[in-house]
Amino acid sequence: RLGIGQDIQPQRDLSRFVKWPKYIRLQRQKVVLQTRLKVPPAVNQFYSTLDRQTATQLFKLLDKYRPETKQAKKERLRERAAARAEGKEDAPTKRVPVARHGVNTVTTLIEKKKAQLVVIANDVDPIEMVMFLPALCRKMGVPYCIVKNKSRLGRVCRRKTT
Repeated sequence: RLGIGQDIQPQRDLSRFVKWPKYIRLQRQKVVLQTRLKVPPAVNQFYSTLDRQTATQLFKLLDKYRPETKQAKKERLRERAAARAEGKEDAPTKRVPVARHGVNTVTTLIEKKKAQLVVIANDVDPIEMVMFLPALCRKMGVPYCIVKNKSRLGRVCRRKTT
């Protein structure tokens, strides 16, 4: 007895009929495609990432190699300028090893065999931007790993994502 003019209709779950935002629809369509299609090995390697414990240890290590902040650089240069103004000999500070970021920078470091460890994010879009990196690392004998979150990787280099 739930027709027009009868009892109040029961609450129904209408989330299926919501017009979702475009980015959510794209995410869902991408997941459906990936489950239904055969994924090539070059793409599939990005699904086997470091486990949580190893990733935590890796990011703790990377935190020691974070680039200096803008304030720290400003302060360092100010002290150097003050020392020069006093008449002391200008000794350029030794470059400390830091984590480098960006596909082009990392690629050149790998090709010159200067990279000691390459950390690749698995949620890069489009994936083709980093798909060649594992093969290049293997060819050049550089150790690499794939981690889950590009924003977490970006925090190491003081960027939103990297």
